[in-house]
Amino acid sequence: MPIESGSCASARQAKQKRKSHSLSIRRTNSSEQERAGLQRDMLEGQDSKLPSSVRNTLLELFGQIEREFENLYIENLELRREIDTLNERLAAEGQTIDGAELSKGQLKTKASHSTSQLSQKLKTTYKASTSKIVSSFKTTTSRAICQLVKEYIGHRDGIWDVSVAKTQPVVLGTASADHTALLWSIETGKCLVKYVGHVGSVNSIKFHPTEQVALTASGDQTAHIWRYIVQLPTPQPTADCNQMSGEDEVEISDKDEPDGDGDVSSDCPTVRAPLTSLKSHQGVVIAADWLVGGKQAVTASWDRTANLYDVETSELVHSLTGHDQELTHCCTHPTQRLVVTSSRDTTFRLWDFRDPSIHSVNVFQGHTDTVTSAVFTVGDNVVSGSDDRTVKVWDLKNMRSPIATIRTDSAVNRINVCVGQRIIALPHDNRQVRLFDMSGVRLARLPRSNRQGHRRMVCCSAWSEDHPICNLFTCGFDRQAIGWNINIPALLQEK
Repeated sequence: MPIESGSCASARQAKQKRKSHSLSIRRTNSSEQERAGLQRDMLEGQDSKLPSSVRNTLLELFGQIEREFENLYIENLELRREIDTLNERLAAEGQTIDGAELSKGQLKTKASHSTSQLSQKLKTTYKASTSKIVSSFKTTTSRAICQLVKEYIGHRDGIWDVSVAKTQPVVLGTASADHTALLWSIETGKCLVKYVGHVGSVNSIKFHPTEQVALTASGDQTAHIWRYIVQLPTPQPTADCNQMSGEDEVEISDKDEPDGDGDVSSDCPTVRAPLTSLKSHQGVVIAADWLVGGKQAVTASWDRTANLYDVETSELVHSLTGHDQELTHCCTHPTQRLVVTSSRDTTFRLWDFRDPSIHSVNVFQGHTDTVTSAVFTVGDNVVSGSDDRTVKVWDLKNMRSPIATIRTDSAVNRINVCVGQRIIALPHDNRQVRLFDMSGVRLARLPRSNRQGHRRMVCCSAWSEDHPICNLFTCGFDRQAIGWNINIPALLQEK
């Protein structure tokens, strides 16, 4: 019967020891998973006093924690395999170097040094992985930088779009599914004008660059151009809206939402008919915008086309065809005759009208789901947002691939860029509003709690860079618009 040598026996014992240790880790991890699953089952099955929304949030957090620990367990196993491989290599080298065995003390010292290096690597990996979990529970400093200033309450249904006038007096405009568009005093939150000319959901509102004229797009298959005259009321002292109770993610029920009538009083001036109506679409008009100069307007529709109109005559100048599915948004360049349209076909298109004799178009593919909006920024950049939970920054000079990609945890709705500071505001389906710079670095998240922020999906955002009180506005399907004061110097310093 063959007899094992001392070195082979010791190696076999060490291997069995490592194997048993690995199995103990696996059993421990399995029991932890079983306990987490049991807690989840108990939380789902018992008659809890917690509201269903809070219970669902807890279940989601437990799921995230479980996934993080699973990833840590896998990384742990990989690192232990590396340690085992290195030890085996060192043991083999100890038998062959210079034709003689290394002494037991020398081998132990060498293996100990290598193991300590891998142990440090394991600690670093563990710290980096767990920091992802911890960071999600941290209280951000952005609450002191992003402050809620005013709420604009008065619509009877969700608000799809928000815009700020470019001429004096500066007013806020909102477009709602309740078939109306409202103009507001930014300082007081009082409704100044109510437009009721549409017979369908008002999906978009944009102000003329030089006149007191608004352009609205509607589900009634038309876009209206209408004039308004406003007189701003005397500003009243603003209530302190900055008292916060952390970022408690508490859902609000429908009965806690703002009253449908809000601040809209019976004496609010009403505009009932447009100056002109643009009527060439065969489907919902989802968005509209003015071309530079304000003499032409472009509309985007669910009939898969965008139309370019002459404002004075209401005549159709060009029908922009090529998208394979419904359009979701359109935007014009602030200084050049360029238009960008986005669609459910996962693409956005750039239309060039700078040369009267040539109307070129470029198609850009980079998203994997509906492109909800694409907007121009200062210079030669376009920013696109999508239901695929990404936002991409593009250089018009080289549109083969984005120069920056922002990945988020929820679908992105109509984005807006602060041109002067190059800050992107991202409204999300999950009620979040996040701020990023053009390189994709996250700057802040607007407060979202049971006392501040939106209670439902945030549909749109709009910057007003020159207003002294509010420089960012958001609107959502909770029937309200919100004015925020973003301390941009402090925000960029935090970066």
